[in-house]
Amino acid sequence: MSFSKVAVLGLGKVGHLAAELLSEAGFSVTGIDAREVKGCPFPTRKADLTDKDALNAILSDQEAVLSCLPYHLNIGVSTVAHGLGVHYFDLTEDVPTTKHIRELAKTSKGIMAPQCGLAPGFVGIIGAHLAEMFDKVRSIRLRVGALPQNPTGLLGYAFNWSPEGVVNEYLNDCDVIEEGVLKTVSAMEWLETIYIDGVKLEAFTTSGGLGTMCETYAGRIENLDYKTMRYPGHVQLMNFFFHELLMRENRAAAGRILTHAKPPVDEDVVYVHVAAEGWVDGQLKRKEFVRAYYPIEIGGKRRTAIAWTTSASVVAVIEMVKDGALAQAGFLKQEEIPLPPYLATRTGQYFETGHRARAR
Repeated sequence: MSFSKVAVLGLGKVGHLAAELLSEAGFSVTGIDAREVKGCPFPTRKADLTDKDALNAILSDQEAVLSCLPYHLNIGVSTVAHGLGVHYFDLTEDVPTTKHIRELAKTSKGIMAPQCGLAPGFVGIIGAHLAEMFDKVRSIRLRVGALPQNPTGLLGYAFNWSPEGVVNEYLNDCDVIEEGVLKTVSAMEWLETIYIDGVKLEAFTTSGGLGTMCETYAGRIENLDYKTMRYPGHVQLMNFFFHELLMRENRAAAGRILTHAKPPVDEDVVYVHVAAEGWVDGQLKRKEFVRAYYPIEIGGKRRTAIAWTTSASVVAVIEMVKDGALAQAGFLKQEEIPLPPYLATRTGQYFETGHRARAR
């Protein structure tokens, strides 16, 4: 069933842009934030988003909600959305949060679609698309890196993304499939070297990026893993920071220290490297999707790469649900979303026009 009224919770860079993109795509958008936000091209409201009664009042006249809030608030938001029967979307990479939403989805009247960002999200859609090109798939490897274009210092990093999310990804265990066995491995391991457009990067395991893909491909594939890409030397320093200095024992303090030392930058880049291997007509082949996404102009303003790629990822999914191209109720796995119609949406087209590509 088509819908038009969407509440966007959290009006940071990503939430604000997602609300703008939804408006451009024809939705009736209301932006909600814990602080007063003025000058938006859509109506806004101030509310306590940790209060269940306040959330009920906000969402009671909406048909869908997009949460761009810190992951730990999404359990409350998704529970209220489920009770009201409105469609639910978020950007979380947090595994316990997603498990809670999956339970809700068993009895939901609307779609429950967490993990609609870059990873999990966009890269899973690409990985599943590449896998479909083979008679039998051997491996799917997903890699994403959100980085400063002009790195400085030993870390070569800037916190353009949520510090809470980054710290969780670096410390929580990671699901993988290795030699056909579903297993859990530590984060910041399995170090490898990758080159994109001549830029040398390192990749290492981080949590959450696969979403539900391990479950989907269990018994069907030999190897599946997700890694974060950084400039060389980063992971060694982060292992020192979290494990030798024991900052893993205080994640909130770790996030504050890192963001104080490495604040966001405007000139960023998002690297995406997805590869699948398998057999076609008895021959072993490899398919790749390799992109470098840079800041672009949307709505007369320059948007960082991480902001527009993340916002576009979820808005394209919302467009597809509205148009009836995806399920209308229950839990939505990202790998169930077909890539060509996703890229053909009004917002998904940014992934085709807003990059410098090296495709094979």
